[in-house]
Amino acid sequence: MNDMLDIARRRYTAKHYDPARPVTEAEWEALIEILRLCPSSVNSQPWHWFLIESPEARAKLLPAIMDFNIERVENASGILLFTVAETIDDAYLEALLAQEVADGRLSPEDAAKGADANRRRFVKLHQMTHEQQIEWETRQAYIALGVLTFAAAGMGLDTTAIEGMDMKKADEAFGLREKGYRTVVACAVGHRADTDANATRPKSRWPIEKVVTRL
Repeated sequence: MNDMLDIARRRYTAKHYDPARPVTEAEWEALIEILRLCPSSVNSQPWHWFLIESPEARAKLLPAIMDFNIERVENASGILLFTVAETIDDAYLEALLAQEVADGRLSPEDAAKGADANRRRFVKLHQMTHEQQIEWETRQAYIALGVLTFAAAGMGLDTTAIEGMDMKKADEAFGLREKGYRTVVACAVGHRADTDANATRPKSRWPIEKVVTRL
């Protein structure tokens, strides 16, 4: 418990990164697995992550990035694009159910008894319009973003959530809409620079009584 509280107290948003201190391959593999294991509503998992590492990929992404975030994209060890599915259709839901059965989450009997129907009913509640579906999927992506930033801090890594970007331009740069995805947020991951003043600023949050009511 104390370890988790310590991570929450010392984690902060990095403003400047040290490009000479890359995230190791083992660390990337751990972060990617953490993302894969993230929770989502009705286990919908409506996401795909694109890890931008190479100079060529960064150059493609930069035109989509607002000026104040350019340094982070250039110097962080990598940028994770959080994208969500343009379509959740019968084929997707059937494949998801088959994966759950293969993984032992559901038995074939449980699947036949209504697990699939219950999920479909909930998904359809969020598909009245395409915009509503994307909004719902985006909320799932932000659950994963929160998990990632906390996990990275626990591993001694730094992160910056990036909303200051043109999502449509990012999609165009990598042909994501054609692949069936759209960008909803990004996150820089790396090691902060020694000159990052944000590391020395006290954390400022509302006091407990302002934000929590116990009933």
